[in-house]
Amino acid sequence: MVYRIYIAALYHRAMAWTVYILKCRDDSLYTGITNDLSRRLAAHDQGSASRYTRSRLPVELAWSEPSADRSTALKREAEIKKLSRSAKMELIRRPA
Repeated sequence: MVYRIYIAALYHRAMAWTVYILKCRDDSLYTGITNDLSRRLAAHDQGSASRYTRSRLPVELAWSEPSADRSTALKREAEIKKLSRSAKMELIRRPA
């Protein structure tokens, strides 16, 4: 049992986390995190990823940023969610 937990912890650490911003059909912005961006975008497109984006399809990826781990991604997501819309748009326009 301990071995399984250890393997799961190693797998969890090895996964790359991404913070992302989507632009919705109504021009609103949605911020989230994921460890598989392409899978998460597909889920958003199918309307199964978020109640917020489900009613605002289609969505498009406007910005993304890799994070070292889940904790860092969650903290960055919280920072971004506190920004004003104009600050988020500036972040999107900023070159990578």
